[in-house]
Amino acid sequence: MKLSQILKGIDVKNSFEDREVIDVTQDSRLVKEGSLFVCVKGAAFDGHSVAKEMMEKGAAGVVVERDLGIDGQILVDNSREVYSPICANFFSNPADKLKIIGLTGTNGKTTTTFLIKQILENCGKRVGLIGTVQNMICDEVYPAKYTTPDPYELQKLFAMMVDAGCEYCVMEVSSQALAQGRVSGIRFTLGAFTNLTQDHLDYHKTWENYFNAKRRLFESCDIAVTNADDEHGLKIVEGLKFDKLVTYAVNTNDADYVAKNVQFKSNGVEYEIVGDTIGRCNCPIPGRFSVYNSLCACTCALALGIDFDTVLESISKSKGVKGRIEVVPTERDFTIIIDYAHSPDGLENIIASLKEIAKGRVVTLFGCGGDRDKTKRPKMGKIAAELSDFCIVTSDNPRSENPSEIIKDILVGMEGINTPYVVVENRREAIAYAIKNAKKDDIILLAGKGHETYQILPTGTIHFDEREVVAEVLATLD
Repeated sequence: MKLSQILKGIDVKNSFEDREVIDVTQDSRLVKEGSLFVCVKGAAFDGHSVAKEMMEKGAAGVVVERDLGIDGQILVDNSREVYSPICANFFSNPADKLKIIGLTGTNGKTTTTFLIKQILENCGKRVGLIGTVQNMICDEVYPAKYTTPDPYELQKLFAMMVDAGCEYCVMEVSSQALAQGRVSGIRFTLGAFTNLTQDHLDYHKTWENYFNAKRRLFESCDIAVTNADDEHGLKIVEGLKFDKLVTYAVNTNDADYVAKNVQFKSNGVEYEIVGDTIGRCNCPIPGRFSVYNSLCACTCALALGIDFDTVLESISKSKGVKGRIEVVPTERDFTIIIDYAHSPDGLENIIASLKEIAKGRVVTLFGCGGDRDKTKRPKMGKIAAELSDFCIVTSDNPRSENPSEIIKDILVGMEGINTPYVVVENRREAIAYAIKNAKKDDIILLAGKGHETYQILPTGTIHFDEREVVAEVLATLD
């Protein structure tokens, strides 16, 4: 592809030689002869520092945001912002051929995207999915490294979806992706907001930055769906123009679609959706947050024009998501549930939901991630102690930090609360402790890892699948 085609629509500040380009990248390690290298300044590395070296390796050009005085440079105002549209051009703008549904918020994105995908597929649509657990093109599954991939990988997935005949793409849009311009230039058919609570402040630094990053999604969507119960639900769309703005809620009647007469069961939730019409929604995923997730999914589908009865029927057939209130088979008189809850709000939601259906104790096993927002640790400790019947404090992904120091931060929040707890730093041993000390009708919650099949330790990343650990421990008891 010619350089001029790749730079179509980009405001370039200088003249350039229209060379042939074989690939596009912002990773200097991937540059080969004929590549276009986009110099992005990150937290630890600035691509501008190797621009000259990339040209010497045979790059077709280097996109820069400051004049480096080298042949082959393509000067723009913001190289990070133009990387996404450059990648889109390179893959012939596949997003223009898809109806893209983007979900943002602190919690609920993964389950809600799966629910929307299932609703659309039940209507006969071909649908792609991009998210935390996995990427999908119809039924084909592809591994996911990030919640929202980098622009090159994202546009490549869009192109694959178009080739597979997909009409829709449902995707999670993380705050980091929005802040880093990974979805710049993409027009969303529909953008949806789940909720906003404390998370990722290690990256965004301030609450305002976090909120403003999320808001960027709604600056580029045609239809907006938002949670009227959340204190930020209306603020995030305030002052913006849409073809359609649709709200949903559980606790207020001042919304387009409201969940009424909610019933919590061990095998799911039931409620009435009250809007232009009224219908009974039966979602086979337990937990209070399943009301919000399924109601959001239904509202998105209705906003897209899907028939009301079809939406309700589709939700009743929905399936759970790996690592989200996932019941692990044990054939014992207690229950083990794996959930990705790793924020204060997420942990509170899952424990509170389990308390509503528990016949015995709720035993919460949890830790906190290293090299992340430290202020979450005592908050999560306090929430777990206040809501659980017993706690096991352990390690999560400590990364470069000392696990024992992370645990000390957690325990600060548990001071003065009478809930019994133990500290078992090694997560494998902690799971073994939980199982060996389980009582009849206990619900053991393994919180924080969810779909992950690894653990990041100071010594490196190891394979760690909690389902396998549970099976191994149970085998020793037989």
